Amino acid sequence: MVRPLRICLVASARFPIREPFAGGLEALTHALAAELGRRGHHVTLFAAPGSDPALHVEELPVAEFEPSPAAQRDVNAPSTRWMAEHHAYLQLMLGLARDPGRFDLVHNHSLHHLPVAMAPSLSTPLVTTLHTPPLPWLESAASLAPDSAVFTAVSSRTARAWAHVVPSTPILNGVDVQRWQPGPGGGPAVWSGRLVPEKAPHEAIDAATAAGVPLVLVGPTPDEPYFEREIAPRLGPTAVHAGHLDHGALARLLGRASVALVTPAWDEPYGLVAAEAMACGTPVAAYARGALPEIVAAGTGALANPGDVADLARALREAQACDRGLVRRHAEAHCSLDRMVDDYERLYSSLVDVGAAA
Repeated sequence: MVRPLRICLVASARFPIREPFAGGLEALTHALAAELGRRGHHVTLFAAPGSDPALHVEELPVAEFEPSPAAQRDVNAPSTRWMAEHHAYLQLMLGLARDPGRFDLVHNHSLHHLPVAMAPSLSTPLVTTLHTPPLPWLESAASLAPDSAVFTAVSSRTARAWAHVVPSTPILNGVDVQRWQPGPGGGPAVWSGRLVPEKAPHEAIDAATAAGVPLVLVGPTPDEPYFEREIAPRLGPTAVHAGHLDHGALARLLGRASVALVTPAWDEPYGLVAAEAMACGTPVAAYARGALPEIVAAGTGALANPGDVADLARALREAQACDRGLVRRHAEAHCSLDRMVDDYERLYSSLVDVGAAA
């Protein structure tokens, strides 16, 4: 049993931490904050304005700073949005440094370089979870991090991607298997996520059409030109876009689905949508890219050659034959929020105990 800790969670400032979530990073941060609070920890979440008020949120003031006209005349000046995020994280880290007794530990889930670069200014341990492949500014900060810096990665694939910069301990993401409940299956295929080119939902439509299986797409459409060019012309009686759903509605849809399609055109650092589907007992047909081979185990779905629509259609038909009970049991054992938070609690305890003994 880990004693209650005062934990500062630092979120990405790009989107609010609330449903319907902009993506897996926001969903994961929300689930972690809620579960740590349920376990008795005192959690403060620094996140974008508009985040879930049910969490103890302190807003990152991402819209408050605007460079002066003189600064904006610099021909190399970054965008106003970039400067707003920089100012917000700078303010946060300076505030944490000035109040050393407020928290026992800081857990950074942002994609910004400043929490990593300024970690040595804190008297409390700071853990950074790597959610993406290397990013230039974050890679720079990590390369100069002291040996005492602590990094985790959301998959072994992501840990390997960062190995040339820093060592990291894989702690795979998890989903709340009490919330993502199994359903009867037998319905259409489902694709969920942001409808953007790097997720390639148009290839999911093509594969489902080739397999003769109706498809429901779920998620936001932040790239309207892509949606109008590649998605809208493919929609019709057997392929529909159901919009951006909250987790409750998505879980019910996944529970009725016969299979979930996951079609990354890039190396997914984890693939939370696959874990969500499997928690609902729904097998997964996915491209074998990024961390998906770590998540989709034998008997829980089928993997296809990346970018090969015909092979994905084959995987879709193969996945439909999987035992839904086995898929659910695998998710409970390997993809659960409880397992993930247990792993983080052990890490927190080791760092806080070392700090207290020093």
